[in-house]
Amino acid sequence: MFVDQARIQIKAGDGGDGAVSFHREKYVAAGGPDGGDGGKGGDIVFQVDNNFSTLIDFRYQRKYVAKRGENGGARRCTGKSAPDLVIRVPRGTIVRESNTGRIMADLSTDAPQVLAKGGKGGKGNMHFATSTRQIPRFAKPGFPGEAFDVTLELKLLADVGLVGFPNVGKSTLISVVSAAKPKIANYHFTTLTPVLGLVRVAEEQSFVMADIPGLIEGASEGVGLGHDFLRHIERCRLIVHVLDVSGSESRDPIEDYEKIQTELRNFREELADRPQIVVANKCDLAQPEQIARLRAEIERRGLPFYEISAATTAGTAPLVQAIAAKLQTLPPIVQYEPEEPSPEELAAHARGTFEIEVDDGVYYVHAPFLEPILRTVNMDDYSSLQYFQRVLRTSGIIDALEERGIDEGNTVDILGFEFGFVR
Repeated sequence: MFVDQARIQIKAGDGGDGAVSFHREKYVAAGGPDGGDGGKGGDIVFQVDNNFSTLIDFRYQRKYVAKRGENGGARRCTGKSAPDLVIRVPRGTIVRESNTGRIMADLSTDAPQVLAKGGKGGKGNMHFATSTRQIPRFAKPGFPGEAFDVTLELKLLADVGLVGFPNVGKSTLISVVSAAKPKIANYHFTTLTPVLGLVRVAEEQSFVMADIPGLIEGASEGVGLGHDFLRHIERCRLIVHVLDVSGSESRDPIEDYEKIQTELRNFREELADRPQIVVANKCDLAQPEQIARLRAEIERRGLPFYEISAATTAGTAPLVQAIAAKLQTLPPIVQYEPEEPSPEELAAHARGTFEIEVDDGVYYVHAPFLEPILRTVNMDDYSSLQYFQRVLRTSGIIDALEERGIDEGNTVDILGFEFGFVR
């Protein structure tokens, strides 16, 4: 099964918590704090794997979570960092942030790409000792790893894309000029998935050709199979438009050309202006007047025109040479640049997201990012409590509570921990 879109969740590992520990050793009085730092959480890394050709594996596993870093230990021991989680995808996969649609990565090269960074480990209590605070009974929790809902979209990496109506001979053409062996039959939509073929021109010269499943009128709006596969033309440097010049399907090839151009333009404006070569196929079945009429119209538009019969291979060799020569003049295959997150996204990520709900005079604060902090804060220790208050202030929770009209003495509930509000 060919699957070229999938939506998954990725979550990098959280950092390990810093340790609260005090040095104890015979003959060493008041050894002081020696809690070590937590280890770093694992990153989420995407890596191209040429053994994969579809995204079908992501239909069955939709959540990928890297391991958490180990907590710090006594004697200033740092916790072990977690290994990275490597997700392997086919070449040409684009990763988008699902909520905003921004491009996070284009997996077209062999270089691994980190898309979710693991959280840093928290500081142990050895870092918080001062001349006035010699017995810190708190440590910092590990930072949470980044988490995203992402959409994977496979856009085939091909130099040349064959487009045209069903049954015009695209599959036959790619089968005779390359080693690709698509299913060939005399009925519409024989080709249900894109087919890639490597076309060798000379000993050290070749290009990749893609047979795109037949387009029909309305393909850009989801009619037929074309809507699902138009995205695979986007990277192509050159479009080869195949027409049935013989009219064996009782269609006018000039009208066919206009309709396909309209679908390309409706899907993406610049696709219709992509460099093109027009191929008149089934010339062995056509009348000379039919070929001459189509040639005159295509050349009037200023486009290269070639006559072939894919079934008999007549004219295919000059066509391959012409395609190779044209590709020498065109820029390389399109690669998409990652897009930076918006200032709003960065601000929300830096502060942490939270919600406040008021019920019967109690202010409930839903803030998942506070959970690791609450684990390590000692509410009976004054210094630790001060640290917790600073977190509430800098995260904007105190300001939000005041905007909701909280008064002195009102109860605040944060993840089950209740306290009276004090200005």
